[in-house]
Amino acid sequence: MHNHLRRLGRIWIDNPTYFITSCTKGRAMVLACEDVASILINEWNGARNRHGWVIGRYVVMPDHVHFFCAPELDSKPLSAFMGFWKEWTSKAISQRLHLTGALWQEEFFDHLLRSAESYSQKWDYVRENLIRAGLVTSAENWPWQGEIDQLEFLWTPAP
Repeated sequence: MHNHLRRLGRIWIDNPTYFITSCTKGRAMVLACEDVASILINEWNGARNRHGWVIGRYVVMPDHVHFFCAPELDSKPLSAFMGFWKEWTSKAISQRLHLTGALWQEEFFDHLLRSAESYSQKWDYVRENLIRAGLVTSAENWPWQGEIDQLEFLWTPAP
């Protein structure tokens, strides 16, 4: 077995929680407005029923989104869920804003969280991102953030 594959047994998590970042194509600044945020939030609200994915906290930035998600038992694979999510939100947003062409970059970034502490650290990073970008002086003032479902971190490391 290759040395880099030996870690897989130690980091496999039965109930994974992911931190997702997805950016607009060309980093177009079109997301942070009421019309677009409502489309994204509505799709996240329906993700459990349509795709088997539970959405936790989220932040909609002008040119990208961050959110936490976790699969339910019979969920679609993460790549399929993200593909459907991007397709549906792209169509709805493009129609609402009269845009042409792709809305999202093809790829997205996912990070598998390994602890409740990791969840908290990522959330703090996202909220500080709002301040670093100069969008607000206090993260509480950003209107396009929230939580769909409370994600409980179920995994604990083996002793």
